[in-house]
Amino acid sequence: MHIRYKLATWGLAAIFLLFPVALIAQSSENPEVTRLLAEAREKAAVLSRDADEMEALTRTDASWQTHADMLETIRQHVNDLGRLTERLTAERGSAAPWQQQAIDRMLPILRELASNTTAAINHLNENKIRPTTASYTEYLKENAEAAHQLSEMVSSFLQYGEARAKLEKLEQKLEVASR
Repeated sequence: MHIRYKLATWGLAAIFLLFPVALIAQSSENPEVTRLLAEAREKAAVLSRDADEMEALTRTDASWQTHADMLETIRQHVNDLGRLTERLTAERGSAAPWQQQAIDRMLPILRELASNTTAAINHLNENKIRPTTASYTEYLKENAEAAHQLSEMVSSFLQYGEARAKLEKLEQKLEVASR
């Protein structure tokens, strides 16, 4: 009976000692997700620049073919980000809470970008003239805004992750209990 008591005590002690380690492991960032988010930041920045150029085309005499070429480039960028987001979504379960939020917030913006890009492409396919309609320019304006939002949001989350990592290192260095 005395041995069972000791075993039970040691078992409970082990659970209580390992529980904080499990919590830390669960909340620490996933380096693969961080890498993918950094890649998304770069792709979103390129998309943002291209969306600005695309919107600027509406203020020039550029032909509908020039618009079509630029929209194809943007479509490729949006598709690249879509594939990257699929990989992020697959890693979401092992991501830190801040990484999960970044992934979750990317999805609706990416859907908006895809929808606006598709609408602009469809508009050009139906009207093979120099595009000047209000709806077309609105698609491009919304795309530029969404691209900027995505780029800034992903960048901000990565900055947050970097600041959080620095804080955790300082806490460990100073042996300060967090929260």
